[in-house]
Amino acid sequence: MKSVFANLSDVRVFLAVLRTGSTLAASKTLGMAQPTVARRIEVLEHTLGLVLFERSTQGFHPTKDALALVSNAEAVEDAAKALDATAARLVSSQSRTIRITAVTDAFNPRLSAMLEGFVESYRSASFELIPSDAALDISAGEVDIAIRWATKEIDEPSLICRKLATITHSLFASKSYAAKSDLPRSETEMGGHKFLVFGGNQRLDSLNDWLFERIDSDQIAMTCQDIKSMETAVQMGAGIGTLPTRFMKSDDSLVHCIELPADLGSTVWLLVNPSAYRRPEVKAFTAYFAPRYSAHLRDS
Repeated sequence: MKSVFANLSDVRVFLAVLRTGSTLAASKTLGMAQPTVARRIEVLEHTLGLVLFERSTQGFHPTKDALALVSNAEAVEDAAKALDATAARLVSSQSRTIRITAVTDAFNPRLSAMLEGFVESYRSASFELIPSDAALDISAGEVDIAIRWATKEIDEPSLICRKLATITHSLFASKSYAAKSDLPRSETEMGGHKFLVFGGNQRLDSLNDWLFERIDSDQIAMTCQDIKSMETAVQMGAGIGTLPTRFMKSDDSLVHCIELPADLGSTVWLLVNPSAYRRPEVKAFTAYFAPRYSAHLRDS
């Protein structure tokens, strides 16, 4: 036999009209248009082959057939509520923690403010912050989200990738270094100076290659593991180092020397594990965070 209650929402419509006594009152309870409620009742009666309500100027009055269906309809309603309650318990028992990794330098007050703003609007979420200069395996689930700097395209098709911004780089020196020597203002003036290069897990090959093509090996004074150590080494006067051009505004202890070609810029990526992205809080955070962090990078 064909199931006449194939659409379970018909149960809600039927019970709402029966309980309120009119399609108008039921429409307010259900959040539907009154003509839609009336039409749904007519279709249900036609499908069942029963007259469920007697119509009058005083409203809709249930027939004996309608009253005979009430206990079954309410059992369906109770089962739906129980299903919702069980699903809600399952959701609440699952972790809402979003695991984020980025280089140590990225964990700063601006990032903290963005995370705080998201928690205020999505109160069930929390974060596990993992500063790491190593490229953790996002695909394997070591983290849910990574903010990653790279001078090349991200070739990881299994991940959800969003470009946030492109950052240009420049050569900087400390004021103490500048006081001892005339700083280079072009590629042809780099001879006789000491330079700092990147190494370790955050090695930026294209930036190093640009330097290696213009200096001798005996001009390399130090290898730095990340942006923060590079900034510190430049500040201490160890040599001229490569830093994001934005440091012209954010660090007045540095002296700008040469801006590197635009095609050597680093792209900042937001990388998301696809399985994690299916979680509502991760998807919501991605939509919230990406435009804000992108704007922050552009502004700085």
